[in-house]
Amino acid sequence: MSQQRRTFLKAIGLAGLGTTLDWTQAVARPKAPVRAGKEVSAATLSGRVHAGGQGLAGVAVTDGTTVTLTDARGQYELESSGATEFVYISVPRGYEFPQEQGVARFYRRKEPVRGRFKADFELRKLSRDDTQHNFVVWADPQMISKADAAEFKATAVPDTQKLIASYPAGTLFHGIGCGDLVWDHFELFEDYQQGVAATGIPFFQVIGNHDMDLTARTDEGSADTFRKLFGPTYYSFNRGEIHYVVLDDVFFIGAAKKYIGYLTEQQLAWLEQDLSYVKPGSTVVVSLHIPPTTRQHLRNKEKEESMGGSVANRRELYRLLKPFKTHIMSGHTHFNETLVTEQNVVEHVHGTICGAWWTGPICTDGTPAGYGVYEARGGELKWYYKAIGQERTHQFRMYPKGSLPERPEAVVVNVWNWDPAWKVVWFEDGVRRGDMEQYTGLDPLSVQLHAGPALPAKHKWVDPTLTEHLFVANVTGAAREMRVEVTDRFGQVYSDTLSA
Repeated sequence: MSQQRRTFLKAIGLAGLGTTLDWTQAVARPKAPVRAGKEVSAATLSGRVHAGGQGLAGVAVTDGTTVTLTDARGQYELESSGATEFVYISVPRGYEFPQEQGVARFYRRKEPVRGRFKADFELRKLSRDDTQHNFVVWADPQMISKADAAEFKATAVPDTQKLIASYPAGTLFHGIGCGDLVWDHFELFEDYQQGVAATGIPFFQVIGNHDMDLTARTDEGSADTFRKLFGPTYYSFNRGEIHYVVLDDVFFIGAAKKYIGYLTEQQLAWLEQDLSYVKPGSTVVVSLHIPPTTRQHLRNKEKEESMGGSVANRRELYRLLKPFKTHIMSGHTHFNETLVTEQNVVEHVHGTICGAWWTGPICTDGTPAGYGVYEARGGELKWYYKAIGQERTHQFRMYPKGSLPERPEAVVVNVWNWDPAWKVVWFEDGVRRGDMEQYTGLDPLSVQLHAGPALPAKHKWVDPTLTEHLFVANVTGAAREMRVEVTDRFGQVYSDTLSA
């Protein structure tokens, strides 16, 4: 891999902005990093959270610094610094997510008058119990052109619509856009929002490194446009027995296209307060863009992790999450990886909606372009990876002998959503031969599509990446048929056959 390509994949990226009501105003970029001074005086925030006129007690309300709960009448009051931009709520279980054309709207922009600002939040009770519900995770739509946007609308959006329609009518769904929603071209946020609206479900947005204002002088200003379009960059909400948290772990270091994975003290202090109202032992789902950790540097035999590819201060995040059963959702890498990194923590690094930047049907590790699907039953989660354009049973790909130059006698299988609780076994002419050998290497299809200085034609810097979810088995020359049986951690069995 060239240094230029390696640098791009590790940390360097373009940045994007966002959209809501007035797209032309939202995406306008100043010629120089000029920012108006912010009001820094304190203000008293107050209001009421209610449904059908009835006040709702115990709802978390925050300005991003302080978290308080509504009283028995649904009222709240808190003192807020002028440095904070919003007052917002953690939508409680049992209530619809406020939305506008699919974009979750759980916040009010602060506009104090004489040191006070009043903001009421009206919620609507769900018509059904939400103990069982589902959600999807779209990582990295990352559109750079109208052609990409058209492909996004023609592939990912209808596939998600079809997926939702495959469940019984009335099934509760929400979506999480896990960052890099566009790729530098801010006007394409309108296309992203149109895609979200077309799914028919509410979506919560995560800021990615391609969603930052590069004209900002500090990290604090790098999310100005994103906040204008989608509200706070860190917040929480509830559905059923699960507490959901969204964080901003993309820290802009003041030079165009440069960032690190890092959680600010303000966010961690807020998170500590937010989680103090969550019962220990509960399930918490955290969504952020950059994975707290991956094994990519180990696969690449690098001494250190990329500063732009993982979260430098993740240990404090893990400490705060220790009392809970946690799932962490991320994107950013354009490969798929499931890790059990700490006690009670499962990390889901998602393959992307755009695959390898809209150059073909797969990510750089051979994972199909797609998204994560999660089914919540009480506090328990089940999940699978949904390949765009394929049935949900499409969970691995087989390659014949000769597909791996370094293992010419081996049949190869790529099981992209594998984790150590899965089983991968093989049968030769109907006779079970045992477990396949886990193998770290390059996916053969990714080599075909991405390897070499001229491939892929659209973005020549894309390269195959090493993955640990390959499996190999040497077959005898006399074998007429090989069948692979893959069992996921939930007991679901998938199989496929290759003939000699």
